[in-house]
Amino acid sequence: MEASVNELVGGYRFAVGNDVVYLPDFAHSCTDLFKKKVFTASEIAYCDQFEDAMLRYASTWAAKEAVYKAVKQLDEAPLPFMAIEITRNKIAGKPTATIHRPIGERVNISLTISHDGDLAWAVALAQTI
Repeated sequence: MEASVNELVGGYRFAVGNDVVYLPDFAHSCTDLFKKKVFTASEIAYCDQFEDAMLRYASTWAAKEAVYKAVKQLDEAPLPFMAIEITRNKIAGKPTATIHRPIGERVNISLTISHDGDLAWAVALAQTI
C-alpha cells in the first residue's frame, strides 16, 4: 500500500531555501551601511574576527537568504533580515538560525553553509513543529 507524502511526514510542512554568493561581486556591495542594515551585532563580531572576514560575511549572507526563502514559503508575514540571526556553536562550527519575531507556526530550521573558491552557499530546511 502506498502512503501519501502527507501521511509519511505526519502533517508537518517543509520548505527549502538556498542561496549562492559570488564573493567578488558581494565584496563590492558589502559596505559598512549594508552590514549595519542586515547583520546583527553578534554576526558582525563573528565575521570580523577572521582574517578573511568577507568570506564569513558572504557565508552568513547566503545563510540569511536561504533561511528567508524557506521561512517565507511557510509564513508570508514580513521578515526583515535583521530578524534572522545566524550563529555558530564555536568558531567555524555548526550554524544555527534564530528568527527574532513571531511567526504563524513554530518552525525548526536545519541549516548548512559551505564555500569553495569564489563561492559561498547555504541551504535551509524549515519544518513546522
